Amino acid sequence: MDDNLYLKGMVIIRLLSATLEFTGAFLMWRFQRLDTAVRINGFLGLVGPLILTSTMLLGVAGLALGKMPVGKIFWIGTGVLCILWGTSR
Repeated sequence: MDDNLYLKGMVIIRLLSATLEFTGAFLMWRFQRLDTAVRINGFLGLVGPLILTSTMLLGVAGLALGKMPVGKIFWIGTGVLCILWGTSR
């Protein structure tokens, strides 16, 4: 498969994420309530790791098909897991 396909997928996911973030900011501004803003921010905080994970999975899948050594893919995956573990505590 073409590496460009994986790159396009990553870009689309990040653009959707940015749209979601801007929508959240707009809603916080629109409602002008701290409790509502905290709820919206909490939702965005839950979505963030999903976006990170999905874009990294696409990128690593593209690299794996591009004949990258398995050892390097393992270290990339380990790094992503460390990021997710470190931000969850």
